[in-house]
Amino acid sequence: MNSLDLKSFYTQAEQTKNIVKQLQNNELSHIHFKGLIGSAAAFYFNGIFQKLPLNFFIVMNDKEEAAYFFNDLERIVGDDKVLFFPNSYRNPYQVEQTDNSNVLMRAEVIGALSKSSNKIIVTYPAALSEKVITKKILKKNTLKLKLDEEFSMQSLTEKLHQFDFERVDFVVEPGQFSIRGGIVDVFSFSNENPYRLEFFGDEIASIRSFDPVSQLSIKNYTKVTILPNIQNSMLEEQRISILAYLPKNTVLAFKEIELVAEKLDKDFDKATEAYQKVKTSPLAHFSPEELFYEKNQFLNEIETKNTIEFGTQFYLSPQLVANVKQQVQPIFNKNFDLLHQDLVNKKEQGYKVAVLADSSKQTERLTAIFDDIGKSIEFNSILLTIHEGFVDDDLKIALYTDHQIFNRYQRFQLKDSYKKKSESLTLKELHNLTPGDFITHIDHGVGRFSGLEKIDVNGKQQEAIRIVYANNDLLYVSIHSLHKITKYVGKDGTPPSINKLGSAQWQTAKQKTKAKIKEVAFDLIKLYAERKSKKGYQFMPDTYLQNELEASFIYEDTPDQLKATQDLKKDMEADYPMDRLICGDVGFGKTEVAIRAAFKAVADSKQVAVLVPTTILALQHYKTFKERLKDFPCKVDYINRFKTKKQQTETLKNLAEGKVDILIGTHRIVGNDVKFKDLGLLI
Repeated sequence: MNSLDLKSFYTQAEQTKNIVKQLQNNELSHIHFKGLIGSAAAFYFNGIFQKLPLNFFIVMNDKEEAAYFFNDLERIVGDDKVLFFPNSYRNPYQVEQTDNSNVLMRAEVIGALSKSSNKIIVTYPAALSEKVITKKILKKNTLKLKLDEEFSMQSLTEKLHQFDFERVDFVVEPGQFSIRGGIVDVFSFSNENPYRLEFFGDEIASIRSFDPVSQLSIKNYTKVTILPNIQNSMLEEQRISILAYLPKNTVLAFKEIELVAEKLDKDFDKATEAYQKVKTSPLAHFSPEELFYEKNQFLNEIETKNTIEFGTQFYLSPQLVANVKQQVQPIFNKNFDLLHQDLVNKKEQGYKVAVLADSSKQTERLTAIFDDIGKSIEFNSILLTIHEGFVDDDLKIALYTDHQIFNRYQRFQLKDSYKKKSESLTLKELHNLTPGDFITHIDHGVGRFSGLEKIDVNGKQQEAIRIVYANNDLLYVSIHSLHKITKYVGKDGTPPSINKLGSAQWQTAKQKTKAKIKEVAFDLIKLYAERKSKKGYQFMPDTYLQNELEASFIYEDTPDQLKATQDLKKDMEADYPMDRLICGDVGFGKTEVAIRAAFKAVADSKQVAVLVPTTILALQHYKTFKERLKDFPCKVDYINRFKTKKQQTETLKNLAEGKVDILIGTHRIVGNDVKFKDLGLLI
C-alpha cells in the first residue's frame, strides 16, 4: 500500500459517495459527518474534492488546529489546491501589529475566490471575524498587466502610489516597488515572490517573478495581477465578510459550528472594547460593526448555505448523518513490545497497517528496533506526514505516525516567504544597512556605509553603494559587485580603524593575515597528521539503545543537526582520536548532539566527561542530561562548588569505581583527585 492507494480507499469509501450524492442534488444540504478521528477528515475531504468541482471553505476551532489541518490537506490534496486564510491583526485596531505574511495569504485567498477556481480554504474564527474590502473596491484597486501591452511606467508608478505601495531601492516584502532604468520591481500582495517588469518605451517587454534575495528569475509570465494591501485603511469602502466572496459552488465545513459562533461573538466584544480606547489608529474611523462580524449574525447567515459539520456536536438539522467507526492511534510511550503486539493483532484482524513518516530513515529506525528486540514484523511504510494517526474500523485501515510513536513534537508550517535566507551580504541585507555602519571591501578594506546613489556610467544611470574611507575619500561599488563587500564583523563594542584608499595598509594587513593563516594551517595539518597516525578507541556501530534514544527526541532533527550527529558518530567509529567542534546558535540543538555522543560512548562501556565554564551551567546540563537519559541505563552525576565536601568525595569514589557514566562539571573535573575508571569521551 502506498500513498495513492491510501487516498483511493477514501475516494471510493461508501461515506464519501453518500456525501457526494447529497451535494450533487443542488438542494440545501446540512450534513453531519460523525465519528471522524485524527487526520481522517483530511482524507475524506480529499475524496469529496476529487469527485466534485466545488470549493470548500473549512473553519476549524482555532489557529493551531487549522494550521495542522491545512498541512494535512496540503500533503494529501496538493499544495496548489489548498490555501490558508489567517487573521491579519494581532489585536483589533492595532495596524502596527499587522503581519505582512498573513496579509499576503488573505489576499491570495481573495484573489483565488475572485477567479472561482476550485480550492480548499482553511481558516479559524479569529480570521473569519475580520471583514475584508468589497468586491467593488477590490476590482477598482486590482491592476492587470499583460506582456506586450502598452502601459507607461509613469502610469504604473501613479497606480502603485494610489495602492499605497512604498517606493524603495530594493523590494523585500509585499507592498513595495522600485524603479531602475527601464525595470520596475513590484511585490504584490497576491504572490509569494515579487515581479520584475522590463519596459521598452511604453510597452511591457518582459514579466517574470524573481527571488528577492538572490535576484535570480524564477518564472516567466504573459500576464500578472497586482493586488494592494487588502487591510489598508486607505481603502475606505464598506467591509464585508469573506463568506460573501464564496462562489455558489462552495461548501462550508465546520469542526463545531456553535463554538465558531461563540468565538466570533467574543472577538466582536473584544473589538468593541478596543474601539472605546482607540484614538490614533488609522482604523479609528471604522466602527466594530464595519470591521468585524456582528454578534448573532453568523448562524443566521450560514443557515441558507450547504454545510458539513464533522465535530462531536452539531447545530444545524442535518439531512444526512454520515457515521464512521474510527479510533485514535494508541499511545505506546515508546513501549515497542506493546507496539509490536498491537501491529500483530491488527494484521490478524485483517487491517491494512501502515506507518507514515516524512523520511524513510524513521521507518528504517523502527524496523531496526524491532530487529534488535527480536520481534521483526512487516508493515507498510508510506512517505506521507499527517498530524494524527487513526484506526478506521470501517475500511480496516490502521495508520500510525512516526512522531506519535516516538513522542515527537510536530510543528505546523505556514508561509513566511521573505525571511532572510543567507548570511552573506545580499540586496535584502543591504536594504537594512543604515548610514554609518562599518562595511568591508575585499580590495580596499574597512569603510563606512554612506547609502545608495545613482551614478552615471558611460551615459547610463546605475545604482551604486557609497562607502566613505579615511580623509572622506569615497568609493562607489556597483550593486552587481555585492560579492566583494560584507558587513564588518569584529569585537563587540570595539570600532575598527577606517582604512585609507590607495594606501598599502589594507594589503599589508591581508598579507600578514594570510601568513598567519598559513602558519596556523601548517600547525593544524601537523596536528591532524599526528592524530591520524595514532590509534584511538574505535566505538562500535549504533545499538538498539542508541536508535531508541535518538527516536525519543521530541522534535524533528534539523538538517544541520542530523548531519552533525552523523559526522560525529562517523568520527567515533573511526580508529583514530576524534577532535570535533559543534557550532550553532542558542537553542539550535547542540546539547542534543552532545547527549547522543555521550550515550554512544556509555553504550560501549566508556565514561564521559562534560566540561562547562560555570557552576550554574554544570547544574543545568546535569538536569538536561539526566532528564533526557532517565529511561536508559546510564548514571549521570555532576561536581561543582555547590556540592559539600562529603558529596564530592562520594561522587569521585563512584567515578573511580565506574559507577558514574557521565560526569558534568567545571574545571574541577580536571583536578588531580578526579580519577576515571575508563574515560572514553571529553565534551
